[in-house]
Parts: sequence; C-alpha cells; structure tokens
Amino acid sequence: KQILVLGLDGAGKTSVLHCLATNHVKRSVAPTEGFNAICVNTEESQMEFLEIGGSESLRSYWKMYLPKVLLLIYVVDSADHARLPVAKQLLHQLIQNNSTLPVVVLANKQDLEGAYCITDIHDALALSDIGDERKLFLIGTHVAEDGSEISSSMKDAKELIAQLVLEAQ
Repeated sequence: KQILVLGLDGAGKTSVLHCLATNHVKRSVAPTEGFNAICVNTEESQMEFLEIGGSESLRSYWKMYLPKVLLLIYVVDSADHARLPVAKQLLHQLIQNNSTLPVVVLANKQDLEGAYCITDIHDALALSDIGDERKLFLIGTHVAEDGSEISSSMKDAKELIAQLVLEAQ
C-alpha cells in the first residue's frame, strides 16, 4: 500500500519527498508532470510514496488513487495566500467520502517571508470541519538550502508518517 502525496502545483511536493527519501535538500524547480514514485526505507518499514502532480489537468486522477492508500499527505504553500481557498476546497472534496483515512497536512515554505503561520493555515483550510474520527496532523515545514541536512520539522514529519504507516498496516 502506498502513501499518496497531493497538493497544488508549486506547493513543494517533490522537494518534500526528496527530503524524506534522502535526508538531504534538493529543491525541485520543475513541476511534476504526471506521477512521481519514491521508496523510503526506515528501520521499521518500507514506505512507498506516490506523488501526483497538482496542475488542473492532473487533479482528476487524485480520487482514483485514494481508496488504495494508507495515508494522504497534502502539501500546501504557506506563502501562496491567493490559492489557499482552492487548496482547501480540493482537500475537503478529496476526503469527504473517506472518514477514516489519516491525513498529514504539510504547511510548506514556512521559511518564506509572508508565509502564514500554522494557526492561519489551520483556519484557511478549515481543518476543524474535517471531523474528529480521522487522524489529522498539521506540520509546518520548509526545505532549506540545497545540499544541507533536512530541518527538524521535516524529521518530525518523517517520523510521524512512518508511525502512521505502521499503525495502518
């Protein structure tokens, strides 16, 4: 079973995945056209991530993969205020029919000037409306300089994801 990584184009999904896979930073500038699959091995498990690009033409594929996954990672650009309503709408549509799927929201690009803080992201995405039965996590992340080690927030996200995968299997 896979972990699905979704979010609008430009949110930083590929960069986040690279950090999780290698523990090093490699900023990706080109948007993912289609699909991107990465395996991450931890001491406890092997995690298979499937990223689907976030451009409008690819969003129709998102729902097809949801029933087959253990976990949804939803990446948002904390500094892209104008598109947060679209990110919110898509997230709510995605999970409305699956009340038990665990969701990890990564409020990415926290290092950028003007990035919304976690509470603002929580409100902008109306995460309170998503329901109490689901495991829902919101973590602020950023991908630092190329080549450097990953931030503590990315390490926390990786540990959380590994734990959720173990629980879901």
